[in-house]
Amino acid sequence: MVDVSYLTDASGFTGWAERVIVPRSEAEVVAALGEAVRTATPVTIAGAGSGLTGSRVPQGGWVISLEKFRKLEISKGFARVGPAVTLLELRDAAARTGQFYAPDPTEITASIGGTIATNASGSRSFKFGSTRRHVRALRVALLDGSVREYQRGEKIDFEVPQIPVPKTTKYTAGYRLEPGMEWVDLFCGSEGTLGVTLEAEVALLPVPASLFTGVIFFGSDDEALDAVGRWRGVDELRMMEYADESSLNLLRGRYPEIPREARAALLIEAEGDDVDAWVVRLEESKALIEASWFAVGAKDRERFRAFRHSLPELVVETMRRRGFMNMGTDYAVPLDRDREMLAYYRERLQTELPERYVIFGHIGDAHVHVNMLPSTQAEAETATRLLKEFAMHAVELGGTVSAEHGLGKRKASLLPLQYAPEHIEAMRAVKRRFDPESLLGRGTLFGADGPGTL
Repeated sequence: MVDVSYLTDASGFTGWAERVIVPRSEAEVVAALGEAVRTATPVTIAGAGSGLTGSRVPQGGWVISLEKFRKLEISKGFARVGPAVTLLELRDAAARTGQFYAPDPTEITASIGGTIATNASGSRSFKFGSTRRHVRALRVALLDGSVREYQRGEKIDFEVPQIPVPKTTKYTAGYRLEPGMEWVDLFCGSEGTLGVTLEAEVALLPVPASLFTGVIFFGSDDEALDAVGRWRGVDELRMMEYADESSLNLLRGRYPEIPREARAALLIEAEGDDVDAWVVRLEESKALIEASWFAVGAKDRERFRAFRHSLPELVVETMRRRGFMNMGTDYAVPLDRDREMLAYYRERLQTELPERYVIFGHIGDAHVHVNMLPSTQAEAETATRLLKEFAMHAVELGGTVSAEHGLGKRKASLLPLQYAPEHIEAMRAVKRRFDPESLLGRGTLFGADGPGTL
């Protein structure tokens, strides 16, 4: 009997497998991959299960869990970590040395291996970019039986074409391909379909001497969005997160202290201690200053992060209680199209699913998450249709169908919305180079591929 914990993820997507393998060494990983190749058995690499796209959920074959790969060594400026180490564990270990890992995905129980697989990002990506920028080296097991250590700066040894890049600050839909690219950039974001990450070296930065952090409430959504436009150019700002009125209403059950007059909120964090400059900015932006929350120390900052993280937690709880999978977007658009995209979301949602949605997320990167909350099967079908409609509109605006979660199995059908057939074929050609029988991560990115279909 296969442990069901390996057969689902946070979205509620489920699968099946014949066997779960939990290797304790590189040699055991290589042996398992070798056996899979000999027997033509599909293999899925299991992360921590915090994902929302089904990448780690098998649709048959074997599961390889790297949960025993827990190396964690902190040095000045970098860390060597195993794929099973969580963001929380890395954060706490780095903090003890006065350092931090800049990528900041919302789910801090996610594994490092999973965040590398999806090129994950989060609130601090507004300043620091996504995971790919902070990976210095990767140690990878390949299906040909080899284990390779790829260093930052090491170029791939085969030709690939340039495929179009969305006009967004971040994206993770399919393989990033460009002539002369580096091995690290190819594997980061490949969603476990090219090789198995055994260890990573990631950059660490010094903890800033001071931070200005606040949950800033506004009396209207327009005032909050006006503030976003004004504040995007503030050099010291490293986080700008958004919550709409519906999100605040969802949060009020846990946080009754949210001011009643608040119609939107921005969670901001900036390096430095120029409080006077921020007071001016808040006044100019008509923020509800007296009602807003400001951090006076690390404990408050952590409380604000928990406040932000409560939103996806509550969404997941609501959907599980109602018996549906997560119905959320991961689309981003160019910065100058963000209000246009938001207006489109709201107009369509108010028409199709009034009062059955929340909008929150990484407004600094024009990357907000729409989470639909259907309560009936008919509403769930409407939400499914809207997910595709929203993806198409994001692409029309120059955006991406995945900014940080990847596509996995659940959203593989969105890849053709982003790329022309020749671009997808270029990705498939890379996949064939590493995995000619489509054994690794079958169904992820390219849909339900079988042997020889790539």
